[in-house]
Amino acid sequence: MSTQHRIATLAACAVAGSALTGLALSHATAAPDGSGLVISEAYVNGGSAGATFSNKFVEVYNPTSAAIDLTGYSLQYRSPTGTAAATGVVPLSGTVAPGDYFVLQGDSNGANGSALPSPDQTSSLNPGGGGGTLFLANATSAVDPDPADAQGAVVDLVGWGSSNLAETTPTSGNSVTASHQRITAEDVVNRDSDDNANDFDALAPTPGAGLGPTTPEPVEPTPLSIEQIQGTGATSPHVGTTVLTSGVVTAAYPSGGLYGFYLQVPGSGGELDLSVHTASRGIFVYQAQGAGPVTVRPGDHVQVTGAVSEYAGATQLTVATAGAIVPLAGSAPAPVAATSAWPATAAQKESLEGMLYRPQGDFTVNNTYYGSKAGQADSRYGEVGLAQGTTPLIQPTEVADAQDAAAIAAVVADNEARAIVLDDGSSVSFAGKGDLTPAYVSQQEPVTVGARVEFTEPVIFTQGGAPSAPSYRFQPTSPVLGPDNAASPATFENVRSSGPDQARIAADGEPGLKVASFNVLNYFTTLGDADDDNIGDGGCVAYRDRDGDGNNVDDGCAQRGAWDPADLTRQQAKIVKAINALDADVVGLMEIENSAALGEQADEATQSLVAALNADAGAGTWAANPSSAQLPPVAEQDVITNAIIYRPDAVTRVGDAVALGDQSSGTGAFSNAREPIGQVFEPVGGGEQFLYVVNHFKSKGSGVDDGTGQGNANPDRIRQAEALRDWVATQQQASGVGPVLLGGDFNAYTQEDPLQVLYAAGFVDATEKFGGDEWSYVFDGLSGSLDHILLNPAAAALATGSDVWNINAGESILFEYSRWNYHATDFHADTPYRSSDHDPVVVGLDLGGEASAIATTTSLKVAPSRVRVGRSATAIVRVRAEEGARPGGTVEIRNGSTVLATATLRRGGVAVVRLPRFTAPGRLHLSAVYLGDATHDGSTSSLVGVTVHPAKHHKHGKRGHGRP
Repeated sequence: MSTQHRIATLAACAVAGSALTGLALSHATAAPDGSGLVISEAYVNGGSAGATFSNKFVEVYNPTSAAIDLTGYSLQYRSPTGTAAATGVVPLSGTVAPGDYFVLQGDSNGANGSALPSPDQTSSLNPGGGGGTLFLANATSAVDPDPADAQGAVVDLVGWGSSNLAETTPTSGNSVTASHQRITAEDVVNRDSDDNANDFDALAPTPGAGLGPTTPEPVEPTPLSIEQIQGTGATSPHVGTTVLTSGVVTAAYPSGGLYGFYLQVPGSGGELDLSVHTASRGIFVYQAQGAGPVTVRPGDHVQVTGAVSEYAGATQLTVATAGAIVPLAGSAPAPVAATSAWPATAAQKESLEGMLYRPQGDFTVNNTYYGSKAGQADSRYGEVGLAQGTTPLIQPTEVADAQDAAAIAAVVADNEARAIVLDDGSSVSFAGKGDLTPAYVSQQEPVTVGARVEFTEPVIFTQGGAPSAPSYRFQPTSPVLGPDNAASPATFENVRSSGPDQARIAADGEPGLKVASFNVLNYFTTLGDADDDNIGDGGCVAYRDRDGDGNNVDDGCAQRGAWDPADLTRQQAKIVKAINALDADVVGLMEIENSAALGEQADEATQSLVAALNADAGAGTWAANPSSAQLPPVAEQDVITNAIIYRPDAVTRVGDAVALGDQSSGTGAFSNAREPIGQVFEPVGGGEQFLYVVNHFKSKGSGVDDGTGQGNANPDRIRQAEALRDWVATQQQASGVGPVLLGGDFNAYTQEDPLQVLYAAGFVDATEKFGGDEWSYVFDGLSGSLDHILLNPAAAALATGSDVWNINAGESILFEYSRWNYHATDFHADTPYRSSDHDPVVVGLDLGGEASAIATTTSLKVAPSRVRVGRSATAIVRVRAEEGARPGGTVEIRNGSTVLATATLRRGGVAVVRLPRFTAPGRLHLSAVYLGDATHDGSTSSLVGVTVHPAKHHKHGKRGHGRP
């Protein structure tokens, strides 16, 4: 943009800012009446590879009609996580003329980029590209810019990226070719709203450097077609050139912040062969505010004079004046929405950039998160992530071994090929916008990960988003407005269900019992503000809603959950609806308050949740499993814990709860995680006892990154898996129980190393065993399962099915209790949806029951059914009798007439038999023969086939496929 235009608009912003004097702002701000200096631009990536300029700089603007002496002023910088005075201070000198700029040159990240044009002052000020706070102070010594400590010293302030201090909300999007610039907009009051995210945009850096209010020399435009401007590469070959071109308007954005329209070659589009179509025939035209408001409409035939540039990955023309857009006489054939095979490569996507496009085939909702990292769809900006095809994008280590680089690369490539963002036709950030509602968020018509998408209108295929990490996207031809999503170019399948899929849970028989795992997202009955006076207890600091009221605990204390009683009521209502609708008999819980660690009665939070469940489902429906006496001392436990709740009418506890309490003064495997807890249960009607162990391994968010792509602390989780494996074996021996289920949040995707440890010990993942096409978690727009129920061979033989009930991970975070009153629309509902950020997992078990009649039936299961010579298998024999009686006696496992093994039926009529190792390849036909007892007849099972393969041999000197 021209310097003259920036001066004029900033002056207008300063004057219009007087309308904001009544606002209550959280941080020190520039003088709203235009009587003082403002920070107008900050370039924080100077010298980096690809940088426009070799040095960082900060630009200050004088909006007044008189010169301002800088004596006594300074520019100061504080790191993004700083909590005290600035760490970089540069006293300023000189004078800023009215309507002029002052540029302070800072440090450099390297020898890249052009020198700054005549900075007014040089310094070693070194703001970080990832985040921080810059402020202009009327002091020359270090100042704490926090409003509680600044005491009027801060004149103007801008925070960006990961900064913990900004005017309302940090801005973002800076890169090696983009600085933070105060936006020049027709809605100038909004652009001086004391909200850095609202007032600044990421644009090509333009240091004022004493140029003053000058008018650039006119440039004779070069006539080029849109195809010539776009070129066939990732960027235009004519960047920096002023061009003259023409076309037909296909989409226009008179509001919403895009300030422009799309222009396309007349009559172009239709069915395209992307092997020969290499240059786009559409382009975005950005109207700098000197060009006035957007008045063109789709169908208009116009000529445009503008400068070619690249912004957020897309080629665009910037027009500086209204006269640069000229209506053309006569009609022109309207462009036709392009159709094509899916553009899987970046080059193919680039060839469609800026064109009207009709999406073909299957698309699936992939990401709905509010606050995703750069480059991902982010509902703060009215975006939803899509995946071409019928499945969302998948975490690589969910489906590929982390040690298999080729397999991981294949998943990454597939994700890149299929990813696309559906935008809302605006650049509005809804963060902190209490009077607005983001698009594509609705309780009535939910947009949920896994849902099919049907396009009803054409879109613009383009690139955009954060300039530092642009992504390909579909842009609607006009802004989509929440909450009714008017003008949405697509409709979304409603994939919500009222409960788990019973057909999945009963896929291999009728379950007698159901066992579940559920992370309840920091359910704390010890609140951040128990008195509801909005003053944190014990140093608690809140996340706050648009009215400044706390929602949930941010920091400062041991509590992690709801802020006050009203927030707990909302959180608890959703969790209660979810657990009662699970229809499970035993539920393992993670992220529930460890009341003992907070100095309260042990299990207080678990008992409170049970009371709420029973209030909803009926008295006595649920009971809390008591904590284990084997836990380490309270001082060594985390403030969150694992817990088990159960239905007393379905199961009874056998013995006391057990725990892997190996803290060993902080050196044990679980010294940085939650100790596994276990309980043996028996069906009330009789049947096989089972051990259920609930786990919550170390998270991926902190600890050592071993470079394997499995997140931080992967070595810790491997140690925890090994410790769990060994401990479970001792518990089986002590209790005599055969079936074991390991449930919980393992913080490991399905193919990652910690779970491989448990697979090698004989455990199988229930979701994998019964289908493997469901996922419990979404992170960075990728689906995978951190939540698992693992089955040992005995439990696997009794399992009837499994389901991941997708009620949380794929739903908008705006439905959480923690986002109450964030926007104009009230999204809260006492439903299971977004009761947590993890989805619950349910497994069905057929554990047998009592029998008293003489007649019996015998069944046999053998796992695995395919083995190699030298390996064994496990046979599960179940003998049933009429009217639920329990037969006793002996069973034999036979291959024809040969008896391979003999076992005594356990209580419940079940025997688990480890077969001898197979010594020769072939096909075996095994049966189980029940010999009967004094009151029960004998019976024989049907034949079960087992295939024995030859032993696997490796060439001398070659390593096997497995890990060493």
